[in-house]
Amino acid sequence: MSTLRRAAVLGSPIAHSLSPDLHRAAYAALGLDSWSYERFDVDEAALPGFVGGLDSSWAGLSLTMPLKRAIIPLLDGISDAAASVGAVNTVVLGEDGRRIGDNTDIPGMVAALRERGVEKVESAAILGAGATASSALAALSQICTGPVTAYVRSAARADEMRGWGERLGVDVRTEDWSAADRALHAPLVVATTPAGSTDTLSGAVPDAPGTLFDVLYEPWPTELASRWAAAGGTVVGGLDLLVHQAVLQVEQMTGHGPGPLAVMRAAGERALAARERR
Repeated sequence: MSTLRRAAVLGSPIAHSLSPDLHRAAYAALGLDSWSYERFDVDEAALPGFVGGLDSSWAGLSLTMPLKRAIIPLLDGISDAAASVGAVNTVVLGEDGRRIGDNTDIPGMVAALRERGVEKVESAAILGAGATASSALAALSQICTGPVTAYVRSAARADEMRGWGERLGVDVRTEDWSAADRALHAPLVVATTPAGSTDTLSGAVPDAPGTLFDVLYEPWPTELASRWAAAGGTVVGGLDLLVHQAVLQVEQMTGHGPGPLAVMRAAGERALAARERR
């Protein structure tokens, strides 16, 4: 009889998460009938108690906001990728009881871009300056050969982004958000802002845009992504990122692979389509 193995995504709010759809589809495709994947609404205050109560049936955790930094003190170690941005989105629970954190957002971003043919760019722009923006900088450190300009809303955020650039070896320049329409002329634009934040920029899409990586997946497409695609530009969406980072999570947590990328993407698309019909 197979031993039950458990995994879950934690965050607050969490009801919107597509991770259960993706991971469960992967388990089915890989024949992992004894594996389960759930979602739990856990905030920063409740996180230590939740992690402390995990038993030996648990194999892994996915972390979303606001837990990507809060989880770090509760771990036995983190990967170089996670340390580079001070954020963990994946925890693998070993048979020896050790809890090791990783960040699959970074390689997930790189893989999503490469899938669309973006291997190298001479410069890039980032819209926003939150936790996802720091992961985007880490990804850009692997594919961008020149400067990255971050468009931010405050001097404090500008300082943060320049600081991340120094840590990651990226030439980061900052501009005020009021000049964000300039970002759209970069060969690669990474939008890391909340829903609706970039709507006002959609009218400034150039005639021959490059690549837009918009990390949102719901609602999708965003107004900016729609205008970008209509102008002939390449668009990479949040579902692309979610699927690529989840593939890596499945491989790490289960020890089985390769993760079934096409199956997981199809599961995500079905789940989003079902929400639109409600």
